[in-house]
Amino acid sequence: MARKGEMFAGLTVALVTPFRDGKVDEAGLRKLVDDQVAAGTNAVSPCGTTGESPTLSHDEHERVIALVCEQAAGRIKVMAGTGSNSTAEAIRLSRKAAEVGADGALLVAPYYNKPMQEGFYEHYKAVAEEVGIPQVVYNIPGRSAKNIDPETICRLGELENIVAVKESTGSMDQASQILNGSNLTVLSGDDSLTLPLLALGGSGVVSVAGNIVPKDVLAMIAAWKEGNIEQAQKLHHKLFPLCRDMLGLATNPIPLKAAMQLLGKDTGDVRLPLTRLSEADTANLTQTLKTYGLL
Repeated sequence: MARKGEMFAGLTVALVTPFRDGKVDEAGLRKLVDDQVAAGTNAVSPCGTTGESPTLSHDEHERVIALVCEQAAGRIKVMAGTGSNSTAEAIRLSRKAAEVGADGALLVAPYYNKPMQEGFYEHYKAVAEEVGIPQVVYNIPGRSAKNIDPETICRLGELENIVAVKESTGSMDQASQILNGSNLTVLSGDDSLTLPLLALGGSGVVSVAGNIVPKDVLAMIAAWKEGNIEQAQKLHHKLFPLCRDMLGLATNPIPLKAAMQLLGKDTGDVRLPLTRLSEADTANLTQTLKTYGLL
């Protein structure tokens, strides 16, 4: 039996937000969407962690989602980042995303205010009742400061339009509990754990590495689905050092934007309070990209 959120199976790329002269680089953002369409990526996710959503103004946040939907034009799905630690704000952003044609909403766990489990449930329930598009719970306690327990996520899965979870706890036990106790689609939120999650019954990944190597991520997922376990493992072990050595250098998306610049896909600097990659780390990143065969 197919899981609820299989419209987001495969590769969703967590898009960076390109900046130029302190503003969103709209032409650059359009090109990022086109590049993912050309690569065969299944969906893009603007305004998430990788898209530096905490530094976007409300107007910028809405504009980025609208522009990505416009450029996607039905050629690729859009899973718009619309989460907030304010339930009212999450509803507003999700409603706006629905209005401009997003296929789904990615809602990060309310951060900083550390709700109780009932608070998590009521937060997501409120958004689901107000906005009809499919919704993906984004559970990342390393950034949001508190885990959404698997029992709560399974309970949320009983709501019709909550269809998937972006699983970023790093816990295979938690992922197994969700897969065992619900019909939710489980998507990896960590590139290095995509293949292990597929082995448990997960359906894909919301990927950072997909910004630079989408075809390799797609090939790994395809190999697994085709039953070619040896090829899937080979691609996992090719991708793993890149993810470890690139994303381990600094907070995402600092090293990703540096990598894109080195690869001739300059998306501008990160916004404060993030800072650009140091010279020493840039040298290490250059070697990582050379080892992978990108430079």
